[in-house]
Amino acid sequence: MSDNAKVCWDSLPVEIVTQILLRLPIKPIIISTSVCKTWKSIIQNPTFIPTHLHHSINNNNHNLLLFRLCEDDADIKEIYALHNDDDNDFTEHTRFDFPLETHNYNPIFRVVGTCNGLVCLSDDLCVCTDQFFLWNPCVRKFLKLPYPNVTFTHGEFDASIGFGFDPKTNDYKVVRVVCLEIDPNTLKDRPAVEVFTLSSGEWRMITAALPPICIVNRFEAQVFVNGAIHWLAFRTTGVGIELDHFVLVFDLGDEVFREILLPKLPNPGECVYNLCAVYGNSIALFQTEFVVSRLLDIWVMKEYGVVSSWTKVLTVQGPGEVIPRAIGFRRNGKVVLKMDERKLSSQDIETQEKKDLRITSYIYTFVDSYVESLVLLDKAANGAVTY
Repeated sequence: MSDNAKVCWDSLPVEIVTQILLRLPIKPIIISTSVCKTWKSIIQNPTFIPTHLHHSINNNNHNLLLFRLCEDDADIKEIYALHNDDDNDFTEHTRFDFPLETHNYNPIFRVVGTCNGLVCLSDDLCVCTDQFFLWNPCVRKFLKLPYPNVTFTHGEFDASIGFGFDPKTNDYKVVRVVCLEIDPNTLKDRPAVEVFTLSSGEWRMITAALPPICIVNRFEAQVFVNGAIHWLAFRTTGVGIELDHFVLVFDLGDEVFREILLPKLPNPGECVYNLCAVYGNSIALFQTEFVVSRLLDIWVMKEYGVVSSWTKVLTVQGPGEVIPRAIGFRRNGKVVLKMDERKLSSQDIETQEKKDLRITSYIYTFVDSYVESLVLLDKAANGAVTY
């Protein structure tokens, strides 16, 4: 860079430079950190990063879906890609290199969830070794979390993970709900709860407000919506082997638990349930009937928190003996389905029109809305790794 050019960059007022940078996509901003020290300082300022995110969301610069796909081969290769979430242009926007090393006993990570450009990963699909990561693929940085307080040294347990953003403290939190007894018939104590905060870089136990006596399955998907994490939980009813399912909610701001009842479901003993976010600010329930009809029912809570607003909006019949599997939702409310072993499609809940997404995945498929962000760009001093 010539001396004249350098003088030109440095002569621009900081306020004008900041406003220009706030309107740029992620890639040009990353490049701009190399222009001069002033620009780098502006971009890596902790106040710039959330301001840029807020600007992107308000200007609808986030019409993207994040897919985690797996190829069917001996290595179980993980593929992470962004797609434009547009029916007229459902093309691949970006494909990311996966930076984390896997091992023979844990060949693949589980995606816990994504929020504001961060992806939370856990190693508990095969053998849990208590490793958790926060990864921002857009800025090519990841942070390995310290080991949690409750591990297998405490005995056998089932731990459910949640991830989201606390708007009260402007902080990212990872939550573990740990059941030290995993047989619902022998449960006596409430689960232990611990929270990791990105600002502190530490886990801490929650003692003031514990959840009810229940079990949340280790592989149960979490839903982060309205500032709270949601899991599908269950407990015994005291009548035979019947289980009472409900939505366990943890408010990230107040750090308290509450429950949301499920709709009255037919044939509850013959079904498998999964929870997933829908319509941006409410939740949905996937009910798979596997004994007789082998079909998928999708229930939507149309008014968040109002149990009477649960509505069955779609029933999907699989081809032959295959039971359809719901993966998640697109921003327009269309559900992403896996109708056979590999192919993904989406279906409109209102018109029931189906669309082949021309995407294939074998196992451990994940999809969620995604917004590109600069989160973690300023975290080098706190242990974030650049790759």
